[in-house]
Formats: sequence, structure tokens, C-alpha cells
Amino acid sequence: MTTFTALTTLAGRDQAYALGEAMERLDPEPTGVGVFEMEDGSGLWEVGGYFEAAPDDTALAVLAAALGSKPFVVSQLPETDWVAHVRRELSPVEAGRFFVYGSHDADKIPQGKLPLLIEAAMAFGTGHHGTTLGCLLALDRLLDQGVVGHNVVDIGCGTAVLAMAAARVWPETVLASDIDAVAVEVAAANVAANGMQGRVRCIEAAGFDHPELAASAPFDIVFANILKGPLIALASDMANALQPGGQAILSGILNEQADDVISVYARNGINLVHRESIVDWTTLTLRK
Repeated sequence: MTTFTALTTLAGRDQAYALGEAMERLDPEPTGVGVFEMEDGSGLWEVGGYFEAAPDDTALAVLAAALGSKPFVVSQLPETDWVAHVRRELSPVEAGRFFVYGSHDADKIPQGKLPLLIEAAMAFGTGHHGTTLGCLLALDRLLDQGVVGHNVVDIGCGTAVLAMAAARVWPETVLASDIDAVAVEVAAANVAANGMQGRVRCIEAAGFDHPELAASAPFDIVFANILKGPLIALASDMANALQPGGQAILSGILNEQADDVISVYARNGINLVHRESIVDWTTLTLRK
């Protein structure tokens, strides 16, 4: 089955939600509509829909004009080729020494920055969201402290941007896992696009439940940018998977949820080292 996506950006929360609601009334109607704030300080919101049949270009153009958004970018994503990239007009993101960009900004890489090419398709993690940005900044902070990761895993890797960032700066192969098979395919495509085959290994797994992860533990660095509930459920496994002195960088945590996550991890012997909030989201760095 072929899937079509229609994506656009615009300024303003109310306009974005109004556009999302209007998209739900299209014919053919979308199978799903998402409205997301781009937490890169741009003030823009992204609105997108997924369709089983090609959306009506004229109707999309009318909606874009009526709500003041950029023209919709419509892409066709065959089920067997999720890595057919959805070109989003996202601005590059600088996070410390890292520079996350799409191919349309390949000519904008600053000298001295470590580039990470992300052509985001169906997976989460372009660097624009406060959680991904927070994790990249946490990694940058570890590097400033002289930390070297020798056994690193990214749990819930999405686009694999965090795994690739770690592989850019540390010598050993980084594992990247996700429970979503589509995300694993997209992650592998991003790894290939960055010429990092053999440096990042992408696998499908729920948490740490995979023979390759079990064989590679204990880890000295674990990234887990997921959500509060799964993070709390993962605390005991995280304690077993981390080596003494190992560090966990956790995100996907709303600011008001951070204390709960910190408390659960402390009970499992993994204690807070640093916390940082970006807009509504908190990133935690903890040490076993």
C-alpha cells in the first residue's frame, strides 16, 4: 500500500490547530493528522497528514492560503520504501559542536562543526524538538568534560541522530535500537546517507530486550529519548545495562515530570548529574 504525506509549516499555535482540523475534513480524508511545535526557537508549527490516496492538491493550496502556511509538500511513500524522504523545509540546528541539517542546506555547514544529515521521514528526531536538542547538548557537555564513550547505545533511536552524533566523536561502533520497524529502516537510511555504515548498527528491539544488546552490555553511555512512562518502566533494566560510573542521557520528559523520573532512577542507583529544560521538555544526565 502506498502512503502519501502532506506537510507544511506556519506561525502560531491557533492557526496550526485550525489547519490541522481543516485537513481532517478533506476528501480524500487523511488517516491521521499531526500538529507539532518546532522547538528550535523559530516560532513555527508543523502540520502534516497521512493519506492512503493522493490528497487533493487544489484543496491543500486553498487551505494553505486561507491559514497563511507555506505551500504543502506532498510526498509519496511506498510501504516497501519508507526511506523515500519527506522533504521538510526545516532550518538547520546547531547544538554545541553538532550541526543537524537536511540535504537542501548542505551548503550551509559551518566550518568546524560536526555535520549530521537528517532527511526525516516517518521517524522522530530532527533536532528541532526540545528533547533531541537537549540530548545533543548533553552529549556536547560530556565531550567538554573529556568523557569518551566506548560502549554506547541509543534506545528508541528514531532517526538515529543521537547514535550518529556519538559515533562522530567516539571510536567504537554505536548501537541504535527502536521498537518501531519503520524507524529502524529510516535510521539505517540516515546512517547510510551520512556514510556511517559500520559505525552505527540499527536493530529492532523493545527497550534492552534483544540478544545483541544483552551481549554488548554493560554500557558506559545510554541515550533514551522516549517518554516518561517507558523511561520509568525501563529504570531497572537501565540499572542492569549500565556499568558502574556509566551515564544515561534521558529525555522525552515534560518539565513537570522530571522529578518523578529522577526519583525512580535514584532508587535504582542512577543519580542526577545535570538537568536542562528547553521550552516544555527536560533532558536529564544521570550516573550509576
